[in-house]
Amino acid sequence: MQNPLLTPSTRPYQWPAFDQLTAEHYVEAVRLGAAEQREELQRIIDDTQEPTFENTFLALEASGQTLRRALMTYFSVISAHGTEDLRAIQSEISSIWSEQEDEIYLSQTLYSRLQTLDCAELRGEDARLANQTLKNFQLAGAGLGEAEKDRLKVLNAKLAELSTQFADLVLKNQNAHAVHFENAAELDGLSGPAIESAAQAAKQVGHASGYLLTLVSPTQQPVLESLASSESRRKVFNASISRGTGENATIHVAAEMAQLRAERSALLGFANHAETVLAQATAPSTAAVEERLAELTQVATANARKEAEVLGKIAGAEINAWDWKYFSNQVLRDQYSVDSEALRNYFELDRVLIDGVFATATKLFGITFQERFDLPAYHPDVRVFEVFDADGKPLALYTGDYLARDTKKGGAWMTSLRDAASFLEERPIVTNTLNITPPAPGDPILLSMDEANTLFHEFGHALHGMFSSGKYASLAGTSVPRDFVEFPSQVNEMWMLHEDVVTGYAVHHQSGKALGDALIEKIRAASLWGQGFATTEYLAASVLDWAWHTINAGTVIADPLQFEQDVLQQAGFDTEMIPPRYRTGYFQHIFANGYSAGYYSYIWSEVLDADTVQWFEEKGGLMRENGNRFREELLSRGNTRDPLESYELFRGRTAVVEPLLRRRGLVNAE
Repeated sequence: MQNPLLTPSTRPYQWPAFDQLTAEHYVEAVRLGAAEQREELQRIIDDTQEPTFENTFLALEASGQTLRRALMTYFSVISAHGTEDLRAIQSEISSIWSEQEDEIYLSQTLYSRLQTLDCAELRGEDARLANQTLKNFQLAGAGLGEAEKDRLKVLNAKLAELSTQFADLVLKNQNAHAVHFENAAELDGLSGPAIESAAQAAKQVGHASGYLLTLVSPTQQPVLESLASSESRRKVFNASISRGTGENATIHVAAEMAQLRAERSALLGFANHAETVLAQATAPSTAAVEERLAELTQVATANARKEAEVLGKIAGAEINAWDWKYFSNQVLRDQYSVDSEALRNYFELDRVLIDGVFATATKLFGITFQERFDLPAYHPDVRVFEVFDADGKPLALYTGDYLARDTKKGGAWMTSLRDAASFLEERPIVTNTLNITPPAPGDPILLSMDEANTLFHEFGHALHGMFSSGKYASLAGTSVPRDFVEFPSQVNEMWMLHEDVVTGYAVHHQSGKALGDALIEKIRAASLWGQGFATTEYLAASVLDWAWHTINAGTVIADPLQFEQDVLQQAGFDTEMIPPRYRTGYFQHIFANGYSAGYYSYIWSEVLDADTVQWFEEKGGLMRENGNRFREELLSRGNTRDPLESYELFRGRTAVVEPLLRRRGLVNAE
């Protein structure tokens, strides 16, 4: 059978032939695609005609379509359904990709040809493409001498290898550190369906009896809110926080990656890796990021200490880190009448998705959704929807892969299988992937409030991808600076509890009773509770990321755990009380997912997000007029112009930080 990846798919939107693809197909397509692109690059270099925008920049943009198609498909699948055969080829594919990037961006002849073109007459997206392409070459090391380029190739190859190794070990650890309990009494506090699901999970991995609590990516686990036994909470917490040490250790892989990134940055002329990252970001300097993190840390940790005092009084003693979520949930129940476990009954997946997320997008942008069952996916759990614009014309395909499984990495994310790029005559295919614990057979899929919020968040990324209307794939959708990319997704979270949205989907799955205005108001009132904890654990992870990536070339971190402890202590964090949201050993964002020296971007983007939420409130909220403006000036623009310019054109001014401080309860904190 011919390899389906070697030619564009004839299915709608060029939907991949998942029902035919094998690991061998991916390897063959990546190899042949890389060779094909090298031939295309050589033709650009050998072109004897005078360099023009068309025969240089556009020719480069158009090159490598077989490779691009294969990589976009493979990396979307390996994260969501990394079967043994697909994981076995990951190192080879990552290596080919890394070598191909070097082949392009370290080619002096290609770089010289691009440089010879006078781009002063270019306008709009053409000018942006030329500018960004040249910048990519410069930051990749195109201007280095041959000896430096050779060393850079070695560093890039080793980093690609280590990133793959880190991701593979994190997945193994997440599965290996699941906590087995023999007696149901140890799970007191969990709901009946949750206990049934744990029993099912134990059977699936081969336990003769008992219950298995699987882990999610962050340090704090959702079950810690409900488990009544402090000893049970301790077991789960310790299993979570010890990932990456001992067997399948990742901490030394992380340290080596940080050291290699520092060396690479020095070769490129930067003081450290963080400086290299900021060359393609909206943050103006490393000092600006450090100042923002330090400023927020001071007020967040002060709020967290006040919260700890409240929890200690409830517990009757100083609480441990594994007790925090449990007693915090008691505050929500006792002081705000909000019971996180009971609230799950109001957040059934299909209602949240169809009557919440999709219905909001229809009201705001006029788009509609129709589920398709004719497009085979890479796993039976994956759902595919065709999205139609307000005028009824086809816009995109949206896929949702919501349930956790042992072949899926932790967390939640959006990826693209195809981009919105008129130059390539492509229409977008975007994916949302979550890790919701599967229910016992026959039970409904119920979400926590955090999971419902995550669904709204990830769909914000999807909107960014689907609404992109530019010419070039390299500038499309979410191909924006890393500290801007979270902005649209965070804005979309505002609709989860909006009065015009929540009443349409938050219905008890058994009684059919709506959540009710009184309880919704209590949930909103409770939103400031716990912000000290939430902001502190996030900031601790951001500071940890920043510390790993501001080391100088030549720095050797012999003891990564001691490094982690020292960094956090010096920054003012009490990790015995609140550990970072991610510790080094399972910090996939920065060691496997492209967010190195970029975890700060969530809070950086949230300044824009909170300011935008205030704009929506000032303009009347959930209205087509507001949605159309947000789409036109921001969501559709991608990286076709400076994203901060897009923001100022949308908002009428630069963003201010006060809405963020109010949202997180950081105003007037001591």
